[in-house]
This record gives sequence, C-alpha cells and structure tokens, in this order.
Amino acid sequence: MEENTSGHGPMSAVPPEIDRWNWGAFFLNWIWGIGNNTWIALLMFVPFANMVMPFVLGAKGSAWAWRNKKWDSVEHFRRVQRKWAVWSLVAWLAFIALIVAIVFGVMFSMKKSDVYQQAVRQLQVSDEAMDILGAPVTTGWPSGSFNVSGPDGTASFSFDAEGKKASGTVYVEATRARGQWAFDHLELAVQGQEKRIDLDP
Repeated sequence: MEENTSGHGPMSAVPPEIDRWNWGAFFLNWIWGIGNNTWIALLMFVPFANMVMPFVLGAKGSAWAWRNKKWDSVEHFRRVQRKWAVWSLVAWLAFIALIVAIVFGVMFSMKKSDVYQQAVRQLQVSDEAMDILGAPVTTGWPSGSFNVSGPDGTASFSFDAEGKKASGTVYVEATRARGQWAFDHLELAVQGQEKRIDLDP
C-alpha cells in the first residue's frame, strides 16, 4: 500500500499523478487557498502580486494543497480538486453572465430614456438627415455615459442610424435640469462624408 504523505508540510512527497495544473486554484485563488489550507493564496490581496498569483497557484497549487492538508488518499485529493475545478468554472460563467446582464441592462435603460428618444425624434424630423440617409431610418443601441441624480443629470453617448441610402452615427451631449433634458450637442456624422448635420438648430 502506497504511503500517504499528505499534510506533512514542505517535506511531504508529492505523488506525480497529482502534481499538475489546478484550475480551481487558478480561478478561485484565495477562496481555494482558504479551503485547502494554502494561505499563500491570500497574496491575491497584495497589489501587483495579485497579477501573477493565479498562475502561480495554478502551477503550484496541487503540490501545496497536498502538503498543507491531510487527505485520505490520492483519489480523495483528485476528487475534491475536480469539484473545485467545476465550481470555479460555474462561478466564472455566472460572473460573466452577470456582467453581460448589467451591460445590456444599462444599454436597455439608455435606449428607453427620454433623452435617447428625444434624440431619435430630432433625427427623424430633420429633412436634411432623412434625405441623406433615406427613410425609413433604424437606430441602434446607445453607448456612452448616462447619469441622473434626482431631477438633474448629464448624458454623453452615440448611436448608429441606418437608412436606405446611407448610414451614420448620432452624437449626443445633453444636460438635465429640473426634470427636462436640453441638448448641448446633437449631430449626425454620415459615413463617408466629412460634413456633419446639426440636428438641434
């Protein structure tokens, strides 16, 4: 029966079959470190060190975990580390999904905002813009900043506009005071043309 060398500290012999890349340590780093008695993982909270520690933990984590904690067997160790790898993947997928949801939520709220709707209306009532783009014109998702605090706020964003004859980008700078938006800058840049059309004469 093979000797169980786990949990004996730096002098523990590490079985070669477990001395390999550890995805749980790489993705969950300090959380994995606490769960596996590998306190060096807390260097994730140190500036600059935290940029390299995920890679160090990925490469050295399995050996450190074997030495720092008592395991029933090699198979027990591998089974637990597989679970860490699965949960690290789940956690990162959930994090990415959350970020995507936040980004689309912000973009959706901007597209439904009064200032965006007003900018679209200004585009649609501009005879010059409609003549160049070619009606009907479809507008895209806005990108930029949108800040509102009570009745006041500021907006700085752009969105694409595409018609039958041409496409362009609408640039918006606006200020909100006492619940009403006023454009500071509103213009259409037509693709392939140097001229810009003022949409808020």
